[in-house]
Amino acid sequence: MTYNTTHKQHPLGSGFTSASTAAEVVAGLDLSGTNVVVTAGHVGLGLETTRALAEAGASVVVGSRNPDRAAAALHDADGVEGVEVDQLDLLDPGSIDGFATRYVGSGRPLHVLINCAGVSAPAELVQDARGYEVQFATNHLGHFRLALGLLPALRAARRARVVTVSSGAHRFGVIRWDDPHFATGGYDPNVAYAQSKLANVLFTVELDRRWAADGIRGYAVHPGVVVGTALNSAAGQEGLRAMGLIDEAGQPIIDPARGKKTPQQGAGTIVFAATSPQLADVGGVYLKDNDISPLDDEMTPVTPENIPSAVMSHAIDPESARRLWDLSEKMVA
Repeated sequence: MTYNTTHKQHPLGSGFTSASTAAEVVAGLDLSGTNVVVTAGHVGLGLETTRALAEAGASVVVGSRNPDRAAAALHDADGVEGVEVDQLDLLDPGSIDGFATRYVGSGRPLHVLINCAGVSAPAELVQDARGYEVQFATNHLGHFRLALGLLPALRAARRARVVTVSSGAHRFGVIRWDDPHFATGGYDPNVAYAQSKLANVLFTVELDRRWAADGIRGYAVHPGVVVGTALNSAAGQEGLRAMGLIDEAGQPIIDPARGKKTPQQGAGTIVFAATSPQLADVGGVYLKDNDISPLDDEMTPVTPENIPSAVMSHAIDPESARRLWDLSEKMVA
């Protein structure tokens, strides 16, 4: 199939590398007066993202299903101070709308929305109260609804960014247009995960097309594979070892050039998307290794030595992006 792509997927030569950390990406930037929302900003990659942005002067609001637990985690995390926490459950439309209403009602412009929360792939099909498959519902639809609710605050910032954490797994993703929630059977956790990560990229493409005129730009991010996050830990010790992500002693294998990163390195590209002046005039793109990803349509298998993660054409196809937006609007109506 031939896809209509935007041809914006060209590396900038950012000066950073696959090993650059979030702290290195924001070094020298003064984010005072910058308001940021980070979903699940108290754990894993979200925590490292919150830490780097807060230390650079940004005012960060963390959305969490359990605000008390999130506040405790942020309190216990060395160097993370002055971060606000509010209740947000991405599987609960009322919770999402409540979070957005409170933020917009505060009168604060929102300069950066970072959609970082995600759920690991359950072995058996799990659906929410609406009958929606939980990975698609959380990773995509919850963040879609949140962005719509926060649109007035994003517009008020005049120049804003929406950063959505995706994955190289989008390469294997297909949107099941007639049955995204596996209602007719055929559930596979990896297929469902890849669909949700593909949706993250398509959402970014259409958001940028629709909202760029309001100064709102969209970015999808592949952070790398980070052992220790809830998502990757779900594979279990044997699974992680088979993928070449941990050694015989159970310790993470760090090899940024091959996509195997520390949490601080994984957060680097998220923070790059949120703050880099180099992205001021480009949006609707997929990033990896602290730069815009090149386009790579060769279907390379995943091996312990090679974890392909560059963007594929089907993930940035504008027609598919518009179709997904229309479908998503119906699902969250």
